[in-house]
Amino acid sequence: MNGADTAWIIVATALVLFMTLPGLALFYGGLVRARNVLSVFMHCFSIACLMSILWLVAGYSIAFGPSESNLWGGLDKAFLNGVDAESLAGTLPEVLFFAFQMTFAIITPALIVGAYVERIGFGFVMTFSALWMLLCYAPVAHWIWGGGILSDGGILGEVGVRDFAGGIVVHETAGLAALIIAVILGPRRNRTTPPHSPGFVMIGAAMLWVGWFGFNGGSQLAADGGAAMAMTVTHLSAATASLTWALWEKIRFGKASMVGLVTGTIAGLASITPASGFVSPVQALIIGGVAGILCQEAVYVIRNVLKIDDTLDVFAVHGVGGIFGTIMIALFGLGTWTAQLGGLVIVGVFTTVVTIVLVKVVALITPLRVDAETETNGLDLSVHGERAYDISS
Repeated sequence: MNGADTAWIIVATALVLFMTLPGLALFYGGLVRARNVLSVFMHCFSIACLMSILWLVAGYSIAFGPSESNLWGGLDKAFLNGVDAESLAGTLPEVLFFAFQMTFAIITPALIVGAYVERIGFGFVMTFSALWMLLCYAPVAHWIWGGGILSDGGILGEVGVRDFAGGIVVHETAGLAALIIAVILGPRRNRTTPPHSPGFVMIGAAMLWVGWFGFNGGSQLAADGGAAMAMTVTHLSAATASLTWALWEKIRFGKASMVGLVTGTIAGLASITPASGFVSPVQALIIGGVAGILCQEAVYVIRNVLKIDDTLDVFAVHGVGGIFGTIMIALFGLGTWTAQLGGLVIVGVFTTVVTIVLVKVVALITPLRVDAETETNGLDLSVHGERAYDISS
């Protein structure tokens, strides 16, 4: 065990959890109507709790178990069987590696929340998220990070997929799942209501930015120069994408908005995620600069051309950003085109199939969408019996 590495990953684990609670919850919560903000908080918090337990039960073993299968890790480490405080994963206590990866398993299904807010059934959210994490996220994590079919020496060649912190494992899977659910679910009854609290959005985005240092820097799994470089390029990409998003918004619409500025931040962070362990600061500027414009155009296409109500633009920002960053690794010569594009296609097809099947199956168990009256009145009071703001008290 290395004490410095351990200390850093303990901090990184806390930072990644901070991304979901409260960062993502505030970012998403500020973007919806006031009558639905508590439902968003409820989704994010409940998913964090449920995924933590399921990661212990089976998720960790499926993703990082000792199975010789290239498709999944088996169940030998279910309930952390055989793992104690003395067990090691590299230079880290294995229980710490478990906890760090658990925070990724929390935020990935939580990202999908942004696609279906304001009209989804709570029972569906919990059931789908549980099954999707175990049957989609965990196997893909094994394929790329756990020595599976897409890693070095796998089906794509000696040089496997390069995905440092989750451009494919986290952002492509969550983005595609979000898009599919949005299509099946259908649009909101009222798509024109503006974000109820841009201030919440900014605070949440700022928390995500800080937490992303643990997300990307922690993925080095060591306290060294690689972690420092990953943090540096992460910051530079986020800063650049924020500005290019705002500038492009000003050019197109005449005004640069706060919500747009910080959405650009998230686009830059998602885009640098797969490449953060490989690129230089200048390459990070390029990735961020393009991401701010590319993801904004993706928002326009999905909303206005395809007419898909991906409510909080999960696919346009996270999905497109993660895919773009994954491709840039090959463009900069830091990975092979075969592995990067092949990984995107294989994981994309797998995610699509699993997500469609799960949505159809879970919808047979619990309602997919709330009724029209509940949607009109808001999920906070109708589903959870609470209001976010009581101005009469």
